[in-house]
Amino acid sequence: MRKNAARSVWFRTQFFFLPLPTFMQLSVIIVNFNVQYFLEQALLSVRKAVVGLRAEIFVIDNNSADGSVAMVRERFPEVQLIDNEDNVGFSVANNQAIRLATGKYILLLNPDTVVQEDTFHKCFDFMESHPEAGGLGVRMMDGAGKFLPESKRGFPSPFVAFCKAFGFSRLFPTSRTFNRYHLGFLGEHDTNEIDVLAGAFMLLRRAALDEVGLLDEAFFMYGEDIDLSYRIVQGGWKNYYFPATSIIHYKGESTKKGSLNYVKTFYQAMIIFAKKHFHGSQAHFFVAILRFAIYFRAALTLVGNYVRKSYVPILDAAVIYGGMFFIKNYWADQHYHNPDYYPITFLYINMPLYVIIWLSGIYFNGGYDEKYNLQRLVRGLFVGTVLIAAVYGFLSAEYRTSRMLIIFSALWAVLSVIALRFIFHYFQYKSWQISNIDKKNIVVIGSLEEAERVQKLMFDAQIRQNFIGIIVPESQNELKSPQIGHLSQLEQLVQLYRINEIIFCSQDISSQEIMAWMTRLGAAIEYKIVPQESLSIIGSHSRNSSGELYTIEIKFCIAEPLHRRNKRLLDVCVALCCVLFLPILIFSVSDKKNFIKNIWAVLRSQKTWVGYAPPAPNNLPPLKSGVLSPIHVLKTNILDEKVVQRVNFLYAKDYSAARDFDLIWKAWKNL
Repeated sequence: MRKNAARSVWFRTQFFFLPLPTFMQLSVIIVNFNVQYFLEQALLSVRKAVVGLRAEIFVIDNNSADGSVAMVRERFPEVQLIDNEDNVGFSVANNQAIRLATGKYILLLNPDTVVQEDTFHKCFDFMESHPEAGGLGVRMMDGAGKFLPESKRGFPSPFVAFCKAFGFSRLFPTSRTFNRYHLGFLGEHDTNEIDVLAGAFMLLRRAALDEVGLLDEAFFMYGEDIDLSYRIVQGGWKNYYFPATSIIHYKGESTKKGSLNYVKTFYQAMIIFAKKHFHGSQAHFFVAILRFAIYFRAALTLVGNYVRKSYVPILDAAVIYGGMFFIKNYWADQHYHNPDYYPITFLYINMPLYVIIWLSGIYFNGGYDEKYNLQRLVRGLFVGTVLIAAVYGFLSAEYRTSRMLIIFSALWAVLSVIALRFIFHYFQYKSWQISNIDKKNIVVIGSLEEAERVQKLMFDAQIRQNFIGIIVPESQNELKSPQIGHLSQLEQLVQLYRINEIIFCSQDISSQEIMAWMTRLGAAIEYKIVPQESLSIIGSHSRNSSGELYTIEIKFCIAEPLHRRNKRLLDVCVALCCVLFLPILIFSVSDKKNFIKNIWAVLRSQKTWVGYAPPAPNNLPPLKSGVLSPIHVLKTNILDEKVVQRVNFLYAKDYSAARDFDLIWKAWKNL
């Protein structure tokens, strides 16, 4: 008996001297999906913000194909990385890390964010002094420095959801009645109790999570933050909006907010929330509103996207057509001395046909991809004029018009669309100078060494900019070229040099200073940040679109809209030629049955005539499955995997429609 007692004392003594598990003050959790460069910047800001706290950092990658996992392993060895084999969604991925986290507080943070150096300390102190707080959100701004109203939100009751879906909250932004969704009646800089935390930054007390449960995995993306916030309040805790610190949230990186997919995903998440938390007639009414809102917002999205994409060609068409109308009347009266010389068919057949051909010439030459590129514009109109001349010869005599009228109309088309571009440019930039529209007046703020690194990065990335100079963060007695001033003089320098874009070096400028200057200078300036030792320069000038990225990554021609459009045009033309000459070609191809199937698949955009050689690479711009591949013209079928990867890489990098045509011509028997 005495022996057992002695053994018990020995065990207790040894256990007492074993190291106790270290419990963290904060666990930061970031779910990533294909936003490598934004994730890198977020982790660098988090690394600075956790200094002085016992903290752990988790990154859960949902099967990204952009090198995010390798970047985290190489640059952030302190991060606990979970590499999922599938995209399991936001809720599931966060829950994976929450179950492993040991922090007293859990922070769910988006990868497209930048936190200030003191953000975590201020939030931690607030939560410690408010034991009733179950969750905390902070003031968020977009990449243009504008406040994001979703930093503070109310619960989406049926009436609140109705006002949000049908635009009343936007019409009455400060109304306590109509804008409870964004709590517009609460001050942007006032700490307040709120209903819903934003999923981009949700600081949660672990004790509250233990009571109310983790994120509901029925929500794939969107809605999970509303659901969890609701359960926190229902559990007797409080959620707070805390504007004493700010973060940047480059909205739009995970999902394009101007897309139909966003509308559908967001409102479907609201339906899940309604069915879960509302019952009876209230639930049916709520779901009915949300279902109608899906179609209503989808229609608005379609119309809005159409107007944004097509207003320039519509105005071009109207101006060209109107000018042709007056030219026709003038030429008929002055040259033929007969106002009715041209038949009515000219108005309804010839003129619309000519306008369509001219606009198509501009479109296929990339004139609408870069609307201020006058060279593409004139080239497109020239090609259109040549096509009109060709069409003219095939028209029957009754539909032919004077060739001089076509020449005068072509000249009018060139002059009028160029004039329109100058007008567009003036209203957008308040300047008539259009020659250097692609070049922005840019300054870099940072040390001389870091600023020169940024300059080299932009040169390697072939970014065309009008570099004004370097602004140094600290005061110096003497400035050396290309230094043009100190950070304290930034406001005056922006006005003096008409600066369009500012690049901050985060190695030399704190996040607090960057955000303060963004707020002070306003959205008229575009802002970018270059993370320390990073090969990317990141920014976003729109809260509803994806961010802009300067990087020295290889630029693939196949990813450019002009080349993708020309590739599709070539596919369709070749397919139509195959249909036209099918009786002849069918006896020449090696697989007659698949030849017909391939023609149909290409016309339906299910395949392309030339694609990547298998296995399809996941690190190159995506393409439809190809009937042919670049290796079809090689003499051997036995190729090393690395050789195939290199062939695919060069095809994507140096793509041209002429190269596709050459491949099809040489390997047409395999179509």
